[in-house]
Amino acid sequence: MSVYKLIEVVGTSAESWEKAASTAVEAASKSLRDLRIAEVEKMDMQVEDGKVKAYRVKLKLSFKYHIGD
Repeated sequence: MSVYKLIEVVGTSAESWEKAASTAVEAASKSLRDLRIAEVEKMDMQVEDGKVKAYRVKLKLSFKYHIGD
């Protein structure tokens, strides 16, 4: 039997949505263990002077909850 916790994170990148999502997952994995699923909730862009300045991805991450560890 397993229990998983969900959190929301936002990643950003000047390159792409994929890089923004990867950045968020990599950063979260430094303080959370047993990440299992990353689900894209929302994608948007920061625009400045008519040009894309940053890609942003809001992710819902799930990780295994360890009881008694």
